[in-house]
Amino acid sequence: MDFLANKIRNVAVLGHQGTGKTTLIESLFAITTGKEKGSIEKKNTISDFTAEEKNRLTSCSLAVVPVEYNGYKINLIDIPGNDDFIYEAIGVSKMIKGAILLVDASKGVEVETIKHYKLLKKRGIPTIVYMNKMDKNEAKFDVVLQDIENKISKNCVPFCLPIGHEMNFDGFVNVVDLKARKYNGKECVDDVIYDDKREKVLELHSKITERVALTDDALLDKFFSGETLTMEEIHTGLRKGVLNGDLTPVLVGSALNNIGLHTMLDMIISYMPNPSDLKPYEGTDEKGNVVVRKTDSNEPFSAYVFKTTVNPYSGTINIMKVNSGVLHVGDEVYCPNLGTTKKISTLFFVRGKDQINTDSVQAGDICGVSKLDDVETGYTLCDKNNVIKYEPAHLPTAVYFRSLEVSNKKDEDKLTSALAKTLKESPCIELKRNTETKQLLIGGTSETHLVYIAEKLKNTYDVNVVLGTPKVVYRETIKGSAEAEGRYVKQSGGSGFFGVVKMRFLPNENEENVFTEEVFGGSVPKQYFPAVEKGFFESMQQGLLAGFPVVGVKTVLLEGKYHPVDSNELAFKMAAILAFKDAYPKCKPTILEPIMKITVNVDNQFIGDIMSDLTTRRGRIMNMEQLSDDTQNIVALVPEAEILDYVTKLRVITQGSGFFNREFDSFQEVPSYLIEKVLQENSLLNK
Repeated sequence: MDFLANKIRNVAVLGHQGTGKTTLIESLFAITTGKEKGSIEKKNTISDFTAEEKNRLTSCSLAVVPVEYNGYKINLIDIPGNDDFIYEAIGVSKMIKGAILLVDASKGVEVETIKHYKLLKKRGIPTIVYMNKMDKNEAKFDVVLQDIENKISKNCVPFCLPIGHEMNFDGFVNVVDLKARKYNGKECVDDVIYDDKREKVLELHSKITERVALTDDALLDKFFSGETLTMEEIHTGLRKGVLNGDLTPVLVGSALNNIGLHTMLDMIISYMPNPSDLKPYEGTDEKGNVVVRKTDSNEPFSAYVFKTTVNPYSGTINIMKVNSGVLHVGDEVYCPNLGTTKKISTLFFVRGKDQINTDSVQAGDICGVSKLDDVETGYTLCDKNNVIKYEPAHLPTAVYFRSLEVSNKKDEDKLTSALAKTLKESPCIELKRNTETKQLLIGGTSETHLVYIAEKLKNTYDVNVVLGTPKVVYRETIKGSAEAEGRYVKQSGGSGFFGVVKMRFLPNENEENVFTEEVFGGSVPKQYFPAVEKGFFESMQQGLLAGFPVVGVKTVLLEGKYHPVDSNELAFKMAAILAFKDAYPKCKPTILEPIMKITVNVDNQFIGDIMSDLTTRRGRIMNMEQLSDDTQNIVALVPEAEILDYVTKLRVITQGSGFFNREFDSFQEVPSYLIEKVLQENSLLNK
């Protein structure tokens, strides 16, 4: 069916790993279609369909599963709960405006759930908290509710109260509508509110009514005058409060046993925004001017690509949200990121790995297109006559690097193509070739992330790779100055080689290498200056301490000698190299190490531990910025050699809540007590 924006809900399903997100989506799909429910253990769920997810029994990438309920289309987006794949949550939060946040009632609020909520709050996304696994013996509603209020938000309000015989959870009371639902082993049916629950139910209903009254002055006057608010007024006020972020409903249930799911679907429709409720999307035109698009099918077409996958057989698939207008098969659309026009030859809705072909997609809906090979995550597609470009989501940088080699040399050609396709799917992956260490380096968010990529290369492209320890790229420089003569004189009968130079080498003010000359009297003809300069820069490619490139050296050609017959460019180039080799040991050479600028996001309670750990890593704190009441950013300069494993250590110190980004800052001198260690570790570079 073609659904208009007011009948669509785009809802991300988030929470800590193991809270039951995939099971919830599987159950919602089953109860809305009547089809058999898949299970993670049987490896037949709709959203966990890749080989890696089946092997790990957990989600590794987002998946879209649309369901239809009471004339509405709800696009459920399963988000991995593992922090190694946090970029999926960040990317999708760019375009959704509704979320279900799961809490395991047997464990309480866990770290990743808090991270996800902070992201949702930052984006202003209305959220419903679902207290899942209430059927577990360890589940304690009052304790977990208090945990939710303390760790997520004081605005979290229970819309449901669990009920059951003795300690066995088998249903709940909807305290908004004052209706009880009981699970009979197959489905939830209407039930009575037991006397032992009635007082608590009425107390919660009264609290909700009071919160509703606070959303409107007229309702507040009515409430304080003792009048009863109508159900319509309560529902209208609750929707307003949820959309504004003033209220976060808390539901209870068991996704495994389908408890609370119809209530959830009803509340998604009632309280989550439809795309036309949203503020217009802002972007820029070709001149950089700000333009907006309403989520309306009558607006010019525009869409944002939030996920790219590559299938070895069907090619590139881009999953996108249509922000405005209507997209049809056969349309020619413009991609401002590439500056090219594309033709839509296939158009479909996605349901896990399945594709449901369609002729058109309305504003507010999510769809997939194929055969747009150079379109990637974060790109915009739009009407070629009404250009708009949306800003892509700011994703984490790669912070954990490893060397990458193929197990079988025959796979080297396949590796290049496989990596190119994998990079499209994982935008946080960074790939670079280190010409100095001869290593191919791959970077990601963590060790688990890179192991996942290695598995994907094997499962999808039949390329076996080995991850190893990366070598830190150092530099050499000089702290003193010296002069030296270089003589390259060879006679072998007939034309020979004759080049003599005297050169001064001294530290430069920055890392740039500079060649100058102060030759008087023509002792070295000008025609040989370029050859001397070439010899100097070739010398800088490999220092004499450990074979690292040399930086920050200024050289001055002072004088020399030449022969009218035997002198040539090669002779003067070699003479410059010999002069460098003679002068270098006298110039107090030393080692420089790469310094990274890292920005660590951390809860206040861990500030002391983080700063202490950074100090042990020879870090220098540059700045601290308070982001909220409970989190800060710490900006520090730290040697790269000291943070190769930092992502793992940071998670241990902060109990999984901290994260960081990194970027290269500069090269700085290695402390004298560490130089010998660096030389020993890199002795192979000299061979």
